[in-house]
Amino acid sequence: MKLLHIDSSILGEQSVSRMLSRATVERLKEHNPAIDIIHRDLAAVPVPHLTGDHLAASPAVMDEIAFGEKILDEFINADVVVIGVALYNLTISSQLKAWIDRIVIAGKTFRYTENGPEGLAQEKRVILDVARGGQYRQGTSLTASEHAESYLRSIFAFIGVTRLDVIAADGLAVSDAHRESGTRAAFEALSALDPRCGF
Repeated sequence: MKLLHIDSSILGEQSVSRMLSRATVERLKEHNPAIDIIHRDLAAVPVPHLTGDHLAASPAVMDEIAFGEKILDEFINADVVVIGVALYNLTISSQLKAWIDRIVIAGKTFRYTENGPEGLAQEKRVILDVARGGQYRQGTSLTASEHAESYLRSIFAFIGVTRLDVIAADGLAVSDAHRESGTRAAFEALSALDPRCGF
């Protein structure tokens, strides 16, 4: 079994999404000791944003194209993907979006058919560890403005992922009390997460 661990927060050790993703990986490894783990920190080693040169396979960006192929291979080869997701300005970080743009590839993770697009990543499990400064849970005034979890649910469904879990810590920037209670609720949800990696 292979696990791909992605972190996207720019806050380093202060990041709640990083704490959650690390704890998620530890929980899965505890129950699956032989699992092979790759960790990719998108803040420390950013994935270059796509440009016209990338699409044209210009010689000037061949190294970056090779790097993008490595990113894609890591995702394709993973059985489980754990992603630490920081909410910035109502959506995912640009670092995480750059990574997404390297894994959502026609002919690799989805294909177009006469009946519409078909996802090719059906056998993967994705776990999102989301950290949000405000209160975005269902039924709050900010629910409709949340475009991180909602976007990731959509894009992973597009490439065929059907087993997707979300652990979310809300209200982290509201007050110290909200940060504590939001973090505690997320870790409680994590403790109930199914630790089995296979389907």
